[in-house]
Amino acid sequence: VFDVKTAPISITPAAVRHLVKQLGLSGKNGIRLSVKESGCTGFMYVLDEVDAGQASDITIQEDTLTVWLDPSSLSIIAGTQLDFVFEGLNRVLKFNNPNVTAACGCGESFSVEEGVSYS
Repeated sequence: VFDVKTAPISITPAAVRHLVKQLGLSGKNGIRLSVKESGCTGFMYVLDEVDAGQASDITIQEDTLTVWLDPSSLSIIAGTQLDFVFEGLNRVLKFNNPNVTAACGCGESFSVEEGVSYS
């Protein structure tokens, strides 16, 4: 189990507050983050509210927030900062991923450097 300071991704305090609030509404125990092949540029983030991660998941604990990371997605999301920000009139979860080299116009999918794998 990693705390937010030593984890392979970082989560801002604003994102922690937002996710804890959402989990309070859903009654789930945590968030599971993974990526899947999708969209016009290659990959998309999958953020699920779950009761438990999978046995092989990497666990991050920050106060009352538990985040499980799919280890097969780690090469694509390592170094990512999950933030909760204002974009115009909307408040959104934002993935600040240093591995992204391009994103589609609608923001649904992204690509990463060649050689970064998804297994």
